[in-house]
Amino acid sequence: MKILLDTHTFLWFIAGETQLSQKARTAIEDLNNQRFLSMASLWEIAIKTNLGKLNVIAQNEKFAEFFQEQSRRNDINLLPISLSHLAIVAALPEHHRDPFDRLLIAQSQTENMILLSNDSALDAYEIERRW
Repeated sequence: MKILLDTHTFLWFIAGETQLSQKARTAIEDLNNQRFLSMASLWEIAIKTNLGKLNVIAQNEKFAEFFQEQSRRNDINLLPISLSHLAIVAALPEHHRDPFDRLLIAQSQTENMILLSNDSALDAYEIERRW
C-alpha cells in the first residue's frame, strides 16, 4: 500500500506524539507499505519554521539535513510536485481552502495513495483517507 503522510501526521510520527492514532502509526511502521512525504509538506514546514510557528528542527541542525535524515531513518520517500498534480489542484472543488492540503489531495488522487490525515474536511473529496 502506498501512503502519503499529511504534514501533521509526519510531525506527530517523528515526535512520538499521542495525537497520532494507533491505526496511523501502525500503517506508517508497516514495512510492507511505501511511505511518502510531499515536498508541499516540507514547504509548509519551512514557512511555519520561518514564521516562528513551528520549532521542529534543533537550532544546530540544517533544514535539508534534518529531512534527509528523517527520510532515511523512517524509510520515507520525498514526493516531488509535478505538473499533473497541479492540474488536479486547478480542477478541485473548493471544499477545503488550505493550499497545502489541496495539493496533498491532488497527489493522493494522481499517485493512487492513501492519505494519512486527521483532517476530516478532506472527506469531501473522493480520496481514501485513513486515521
